[in-house]
Amino acid sequence: MNPAARGAHGMPGVPSADFRAAMRQLSGGVSVITTGRGNDISGMTATSVASLSVDPASLIVSINRQSSSWPILLRHRSFGVNILNAGQRDVAERFTGREGSKGRDRFAGARWTTLVSGVPLLVDALAAVDCKVEEIIERHSHGIVIGRVLETLVSRSTSALAYWQGQYVAIGQNEDAVKLAEVSLPPARAVWGD
Repeated sequence: MNPAARGAHGMPGVPSADFRAAMRQLSGGVSVITTGRGNDISGMTATSVASLSVDPASLIVSINRQSSSWPILLRHRSFGVNILNAGQRDVAERFTGREGSKGRDRFAGARWTTLVSGVPLLVDALAAVDCKVEEIIERHSHGIVIGRVLETLVSRSTSALAYWQGQYVAIGQNEDAVKLAEVSLPPARAVWGD
């Protein structure tokens, strides 16, 4: 095996570029993770959010430990998951930090509220989930954060913002689009077993 293809501890691994290319095939809902209180706030755009349990209500987020939000999360031990609607691409872009904004500046141009934890939650998000940190598991470059859900807000919007193949994609519940997809897609067939 090529030594360059070995990961940590001598285990086989793949180059980062190959892994990124594979993961771009996985579509994901776009969320903004917020943390902090008052002026000590920050946030980031993420697609690595998943429900963990319904009883008790809990979820998992994966956060880069080099991000500017990481130390704030560790200080306050609470966070918000703001699931973006299709019209909130500007919010998603701002929270990537690509244009240089950090901390409180990323919150400009949108309406925010707070619930139990005091973390900023996006008023017009598809859903906003207020969480306290229950456990953090540090692995490689990221922290897997398990959050206990304290409270939720759910909007009436029916279109979501997703990320697929390096681009934002709107997903809606338009009946015409569903019908079109049903007639335009070929029948499913096994790919792996062929």
